[in-house]
Amino acid sequence: MSNNKNTSSYLQGYTRLIADATIGITDLVETMHNRVVHPPFLPSTPIQHLITSIAGITYKNIRWSTKLISRSLDNGLGQLAPVLGKIKSTDKKEAISSALNGVVGDYLEEKENPLKITMQFRHMSEAIQLDSKSIDEAYPTINGKILLMVHGSCMNDIQWTRQEHNHGTSLAKDLGKTPIYLHYNSGRHISSNGKNLNELLEDLILHWTVPVEELVIIAHSMGGLVVRSALHYGQQQQKTWTKHLKKIVFLGTPHHGAPLERIGNYVDNILGAIPYAKPFARLGKVRSAGITDLRYGNLIDEDWQDNDRFEINGDQRQNIPLPQQIECYSIAAVTGKATNPISSAIIGDSLVDVKSALGQHKNPAKNLDFKDENTWVAYGNNHMDLLSNPKIYSKIKAWLD
Repeated sequence: MSNNKNTSSYLQGYTRLIADATIGITDLVETMHNRVVHPPFLPSTPIQHLITSIAGITYKNIRWSTKLISRSLDNGLGQLAPVLGKIKSTDKKEAISSALNGVVGDYLEEKENPLKITMQFRHMSEAIQLDSKSIDEAYPTINGKILLMVHGSCMNDIQWTRQEHNHGTSLAKDLGKTPIYLHYNSGRHISSNGKNLNELLEDLILHWTVPVEELVIIAHSMGGLVVRSALHYGQQQQKTWTKHLKKIVFLGTPHHGAPLERIGNYVDNILGAIPYAKPFARLGKVRSAGITDLRYGNLIDEDWQDNDRFEINGDQRQNIPLPQQIECYSIAAVTGKATNPISSAIIGDSLVDVKSALGQHKNPAKNLDFKDENTWVAYGNNHMDLLSNPKIYSKIKAWLD
């Protein structure tokens, strides 16, 4: 019965999202229509006001009809739960859901949309309840060496497997560790996910069924920022799990932000400054809080609170250094060759530049100061190759061995 309910909720979530999108597009079209009928800086005539009044009735009818249809579909899908339950969950369905959460996950959470992802630990694509019985059932051959894998933006735990390779599975086999995977809504603020992960890790350690020897974390992209945020809050609260954490490996983590998000922010503001293009600036502001946090690499609430996240405010982050008592490693990927300094300095792995991935900053106070022997640049690789390149795996294995 639970499968029926989950499938029904999944489709109900899509109908609600489509309805919200339809209403949003209607608002955009109406605003654009008003811009055309009432040109900026010019007085409007009675005829122009009459045109917009008549058109306004049409737009209101569209909104009303959309809401009515959405409610009818919502009720109908609930009644069709037994039939919908026959639809099986697939990796593709999970990938679509994760991408959707990455782009508008904060909106899904705000609207209590069933499509929102709730943070959880998973193993073999199945959620693990944080109690001794569930942990024992998930790991018949459990040990005290926990390996946590944290995915990046718009992704999920299943996507750690790429080109028939999974860093977590391979490290568990080669180094005798117990792998566990985090699944989370990457559209939420990084600090919100960090605080949730802090609490989940504490529960995990307290319910682990054998004595914990060590906790090691491998984080890809945004996942590295979520881990640093969780560690910051965990150390503030003197959580038990932070005392077990021995090593963190960052793969393409934008410690100081991602260039694409900064470019997007500038485009938003340019569109907003042009009268006829201003309505389209709304489209850029659809992107989630998680994505805008990637502009400079926000880690804690204070980095974004009391700021308009779509304004150009510059880097206002508080400096959060790497923990001294934990070994931290970082791998940056570069799509070009080592002989091409432009690809290294500017292009990076196509999403994150090298300096950001290695924690280097022009402001010495913000430089993360990774040890030289704890960093590595993987040339000829893009952002996703960090998950599957054999040489990258060998480097991670050597660091953790």
